[in-house]
Amino acid sequence: MKILVDMNLSPAWITVLKDAGHEAIHWSTIGESGVPDKKILAWARSNGYVVFTHDLDFGAILAATKARYPSVLQIRTQDVSPSLLEDLVLSVLAQFQKNLMEGALISVDQDISRVRILPIH
Repeated sequence: MKILVDMNLSPAWITVLKDAGHEAIHWSTIGESGVPDKKILAWARSNGYVVFTHDLDFGAILAATKARYPSVLQIRTQDVSPSLLEDLVLSVLAQFQKNLMEGALISVDQDISRVRILPIH
């Protein structure tokens, strides 16, 4: 799976994702830090990436625009460090791979993961 890691997550996630067999890139290596979330979503959609973020705005944009793509994986915990969440994130990616490939918003916290199929109505 191709995963775009948002600016609000550590570049250390790239190693975690690549080691698990994913193609991963951090936004800081391809775009400016101050661009609107809409532009990040547009880039991800055009290039076939899932957006991995800690930002709730992506879900709101998907809902407002009724977009079918790109998929977004949203972390909903305070501590977003790979050392704490690596196993959880990799498990969610494996469990919901089909949904992410077809278009979904997945919210993840340490207790539960919620899947919303796109477009959100």
